[in-house]
Amino acid sequence: MKTETAKRVLELAKEAGALLYGDFTLTSGKKSTYYFDGKKLTFSPEGAYQVGKAVFEELAGLEIDAVGGVPVGGYPIVTAFTLVSYQEGKPTPAFIVRETHKEHGTQSQIEGHFKEGFRVAIVDDVITTGGSVKRVIAAVEAAGGKVVKIIVIVDRHEGGSDRLKSEGYNFSAIIDLWQSGEATVGGG
Repeated sequence: MKTETAKRVLELAKEAGALLYGDFTLTSGKKSTYYFDGKKLTFSPEGAYQVGKAVFEELAGLEIDAVGGVPVGGYPIVTAFTLVSYQEGKPTPAFIVRETHKEHGTQSQIEGHFKEGFRVAIVDDVITTGGSVKRVIAAVEAAGGKVVKIIVIVDRHEGGSDRLKSEGYNFSAIIDLWQSGEATVGGG
């Protein structure tokens, strides 16, 4: 994803302090000397807009019915995407996938605009091993959806994206974050 929008997302991530260096434990349990705090980017006005625009641009050539977010990092991304899709005259609804089925109301795991047979894209802020994305894919596929694209803001290149690609999923990242901590515009 080497677009002007992707370049701006990387600039904003640096400006917002979303790329942090130190000692961190990741969701996967792995240790790292750097961390990407996606919320610092997606909860900023221009950051949200540029991320939503990058996702919109990446999905422009695909036929999708909705975009789904991975808990919790994907939630602001789907919101930003839906706003951009509306502004661009191609309104596309969104949904989120809870970590578990809720115990009240509809008792759904998938909330928002999703129906069996939908062709969907899945978004998240960062991928390391791919565990969170795989859980969302499993929920969508169990509910009768077809995942046609996965987009993350940051690919840490620690196995997750390779795993998804080897399983036949169409994957791309806005930013590549290498084990050295160097951040570059994503290559897909």
